[in-house]
Amino acid sequence: MKHYASVIIGHISQDINIDHEDHAAELLGGAVLYASAAAHALGHKVAAVTKIAPKDRGRLAAFAIPQEDLYVSFGERSTTIRNKYYTADKERRDCVCLSRGTPFTADDLPQGVVGDIYHFAGLIYGDYADDMLSFCAQKGAVAVDVQGCLRHADSATGNMYFEDWAAKKALLPYVTYLKTDAAEAEILTGTGDRAEAARILHSWGAKEILITHNTEVLAFDGKEIYTCPIKARNLSGRTGRGDTTFGSYLCERLSHSVPDALLTATATVSLKMETPGAFAGTRADVEDYIRAFYR
Repeated sequence: MKHYASVIIGHISQDINIDHEDHAAELLGGAVLYASAAAHALGHKVAAVTKIAPKDRGRLAAFAIPQEDLYVSFGERSTTIRNKYYTADKERRDCVCLSRGTPFTADDLPQGVVGDIYHFAGLIYGDYADDMLSFCAQKGAVAVDVQGCLRHADSATGNMYFEDWAAKKALLPYVTYLKTDAAEAEILTGTGDRAEAARILHSWGAKEILITHNTEVLAFDGKEIYTCPIKARNLSGRTGRGDTTFGSYLCERLSHSVPDALLTATATVSLKMETPGAFAGTRADVEDYIRAFYR
């Protein structure tokens, strides 16, 4: 039996990113890629469970984790997304799903593998069936990036849009760790006050809430609201902000307090945001960054 701090489930995506000056760049992304890279860089043993079309197996080389910790199943389709950003801070964007990965089922979970945390790193609603949350809650703590519950793709045009999660009150009690960004938190709760949104989400059953924003990351454990500022000196690596934060935070929480895990995760994502792609630094780099910018 192989044991991991986190088993991260999600599609790797071919991302076509067009900035506010119409400069285009292609890179491999997706929450499973960014989250696993960050956790691995901090020294945690994580598994990545992903699903692609056989013709796209070359994408697997983008993972930073050891190949023995990568569990792949094959489907008819892989995910490809085009992101058009309208502002320099990359907070406003339109997304089009050019190809949608074949959804995950419980059968895609590898045999002989256990995790302290099962991290659902979905990109689009329907990437995994809702019953996978209750299934994995019997095996370990469940972590959900709510992007995969709110973001939909129009079946005809591929245009991506957000709508509320109909099953939220039924499924949040299965969730130990919930991650949203500020806009997603408002869609779920109806309030733009991030602290109040965290309290509402906790009242609906999620045990611990993480909300990312372009200025800070907020954490709520049902008792205290904690925040930590983002210190990134440029935003060239803005894509993957929430995924990097969540992947770092989850594994750190297994052995650290909320404020300590939050500091490490926020410093990790601040450093990551200065360079495009998944985080490629080390824990020592993050500790140096903390000493330089947070002490």
